[in-house]
Amino acid sequence: MREQILTFLEKNSRIDPKELAVLLGSDEVTIMNDIAKMEEEKVICGYHTLIDWEKVSDEKVTALIEVRVTPMRGQGFDSIAERIYNYPEVRSVYLISGAYDLMVILEGKTLKQVSGFVSDKLSTLDSVLSTATHFILKKYKDHGTIFTKKSKDERMLVTP
Repeated sequence: MREQILTFLEKNSRIDPKELAVLLGSDEVTIMNDIAKMEEEKVICGYHTLIDWEKVSDEKVTALIEVRVTPMRGQGFDSIAERIYNYPEVRSVYLISGAYDLMVILEGKTLKQVSGFVSDKLSTLDSVLSTATHFILKKYKDHGTIFTKKSKDERMLVTP
């Protein structure tokens, strides 16, 4: 039952417990108790609100920054990851496989602000060997939500 609740909450964290109970063939009190227990156990760590910033005046620049680091002896990547995620601009930090070690997602108001963060703060850390910055130009889908969809009347113009 817990995994079913989590599956629904992951797609829509604002789903009404009463509706969830009906969908899962349970009662509302059981659903609410299960959710409260999972929050207490930190299985549910928070709730997301997805915002399409292109539809509001306050636009943000989001960047994915790949970071190659020298892991600390006895601490691996945890120590440098913690130093990075403590910056307020940083949204997420992931340990990844491939040519780079960490993926840092950060937001700023301008491209200059993001590039300043990378050059002044991130690249100056002792363990950081190199970085590669990728700016997000357009969001198509995030956490299962599609942000841009063409209507039936829109046609794509293709020229040879």
